[in-house]
Amino acid sequence: MSTDTNRRVEQPPLAEPTTWHEIDLTVNGRPVSAQVESRLLLADFLRGRLGLTGTHLGCEHGVCGACTVLIDDVPVRSCIILAVQAAGCAVRTVESLAEHGDPLSPVQRAFHEQHGMQCGFCTPGFVMTCTAMIERTQRPDQDVVADELSGHLCRCTGYRNIRAAAEQALDERFGTREAQ
Repeated sequence: MSTDTNRRVEQPPLAEPTTWHEIDLTVNGRPVSAQVESRLLLADFLRGRLGLTGTHLGCEHGVCGACTVLIDDVPVRSCIILAVQAAGCAVRTVESLAEHGDPLSPVQRAFHEQHGMQCGFCTPGFVMTCTAMIERTQRPDQDVVADELSGHLCRCTGYRNIRAAAEQALDERFGTREAQ
């Protein structure tokens, strides 16, 4: 029985080489230029590279909504979008709503007054979705509000106070439903 020591052993392919990209975007009203890897998630870019830790990572599958940010005023799950996909866009995180020491935004104030948070982990995502709703040109109806909030998970509150906070912020922006 002979052995062939010159036989070539097949090796698994090397991992795909990392590609770097230059991106320019606006984050919370400030221009940002950065070099990012192809696979860097927007949530990781915001948290790790920019230090904006208000964007929370929960499920990392786009299901829980904790990582919701606004991209060009549209709520987006930052854990399932790549940083390179946000190039040229305006990204807003919960930090954009009120600087330290400034008055709370209408949505933040409503969440505080309606006790729409307990542990607070899911709160930034809810707040950003509600912010997008109050920035519309007309008030969304109750079905739209329920639908948009249904994309967020909260393990603490039971949602009643969160919905009350959303309604309070919408009432402040558009007037109460009874007045319409």
